[in-house]
Amino acid sequence: MQLRIAGAPISWGVCEVPGWGYQLPAGRVLDEMGSLGLAATEFGPVGYLPDDPAGLLAAHGLRAVGGFVPAVLHEPARDPRPEVGAVAARYATAGADTVVLAADTGRQGYDARPELDAAGWATLLSNLDGVAAAVAATGLTPTLHPHVGTMVETADDVERVLGGSAVPLCLDTGHLTVGGADPARIAAEHPHRVAHVHLKDVDAGLAARVRGGDVSYTEAVRAGMFRPLGKGDVDIAGIVRALDAAGYDGWYVLEQDVVLAGPDADPLPDVAASVDYLRGL
Repeated sequence: MQLRIAGAPISWGVCEVPGWGYQLPAGRVLDEMGSLGLAATEFGPVGYLPDDPAGLLAAHGLRAVGGFVPAVLHEPARDPRPEVGAVAARYATAGADTVVLAADTGRQGYDARPELDAAGWATLLSNLDGVAAAVAATGLTPTLHPHVGTMVETADDVERVLGGSAVPLCLDTGHLTVGGADPARIAAEHPHRVAHVHLKDVDAGLAARVRGGDVSYTEAVRAGMFRPLGKGDVDIAGIVRALDAAGYDGWYVLEQDVVLAGPDADPLPDVAASVDYLRGL
């Protein structure tokens, strides 16, 4: 098993959602990623790293993976290809290899989303294939990230994407679980569609409360819904072994979404625990 392990700023509380929590500075985050021996990082929110971060990352022993790119895909009057294609071109210049698309609602945050009708789904799936082709034209791998609070969240949503488009998936073990899908089943039944992996463990009780509407997604994250690998209810080991058996050779990005209260917060021990767990496999 050859593991390519990367990090993401969200494990240090750095998120694109306004008011999410305290945002740790990039220098500290990259220092701590380097101290863990991570090979690479995703970019984080727009502007968190410079447009061409290769030199900065190299100074910390890191390279660029790519990053999370929300795009509105369900509105007939909007063509998302130029915007996403421009981001992909910047990523390619920085030496990245992956674009992690999300079907954005057009609203701020991830605590609510509209429901799509059949016409909305047809538009989303058509745009998704068009955007994926635009990303591929830059030499990068396009992936779709099913994500809580986006237009592709639930198990049914994921099945629509698998059946109605050819886009590869970012298998996020946490968001799939919270949305009610089974990441282990997807890894076992559709390994050829998995081109990128975000690994996070989940407190299943809190995830169920999010699905039931008892707490918001943000409240659940603040309460610790995402756990270090091996300390939650997701079969991380089984998923990694299934992907390895299927020949997966992409990135394993450690993502434990957290909301930080202030500069004294120390997420490093939890990330280190996930690194140790993954390497222990």
